[in-house]
Amino acid sequence: MPALLEALRPHQWSKNLLLAVPALVGQAWLQPGVATQVLLAIAAFSLVASGTYLLNDLLDLEADRGHPDKRRRPFADGRLKPLWGQLGGPLLVGLGCGLAVLTLSRDTVILLLIYVLASAAYTLWLKRLLLVDVILLAGLYSLRLLAGGAAAGVAVSSWLLAFSMFLFLSLALAKRLTELEAAPHVESARAYRPRDREAFAAMGPAAGMLSILVLALYVSSEPIRSRYVEPDALWLLCPLLLYWILRVWFLALRGELHSDPVVFALRDRASYLVLAGMVAVVYFATG
Repeated sequence: MPALLEALRPHQWSKNLLLAVPALVGQAWLQPGVATQVLLAIAAFSLVASGTYLLNDLLDLEADRGHPDKRRRPFADGRLKPLWGQLGGPLLVGLGCGLAVLTLSRDTVILLLIYVLASAAYTLWLKRLLLVDVILLAGLYSLRLLAGGAAAGVAVSSWLLAFSMFLFLSLALAKRLTELEAAPHVESARAYRPRDREAFAAMGPAAGMLSILVLALYVSSEPIRSRYVEPDALWLLCPLLLYWILRVWFLALRGELHSDPVVFALRDRASYLVLAGMVAVVYFATG
């Protein structure tokens, strides 16, 4: 059971907290039924995600066994038999889709199905295509925002989508860079080469800076300024996020970043401090 739980990657469920962002940003969280719908959507996406992780690990079994970090995964090191993935993967995906069909809106179900199809395409083919893989990874984060908005009945602004696309593209590039440097002979199967390091070092921070620019334009827009009691306080979000993104890339270029930025953030004290600072800024701006 510990090996199965590890294979389900419950720490990755934290990504699905993005589904709550539209309700929080739209200040709709306390409306009747919204919190329940969002939590059900998070549960459905988490079930589907764990199912796709099991199937992905089975498909990448041989490559994982030659990777310095991924060889410790339960299927790769033999702690978990492939049958668990062959049965558990489709079962979890089915449970997640069933939960969505029974409890969530039609638009949320459609977005979940798009997520399933995109994840399957990524696992089977797209993760081996140059740059397509990182763009799709960033797109899956934005898809979560759209699904969260559909579950909460809140329109997701173009500002939020643009911000998330650039931010998560930056993180996806950091993930690929760290994986490439950890095992260049393995990750070259994903169309990247060690000499691409300079391209990663240019594109990744640039995408992160674009997300800061979008955030700055967003907090200065008239709808936002009219929504908050102290809107000028929101400008403090920019240096906080700027620090975090630049720190991620400094660590990535030094080879000190965990291959998964989500795992890094969950273990990093500075990330929690930045998050606490951003929450405090929003709370103060709300009045």
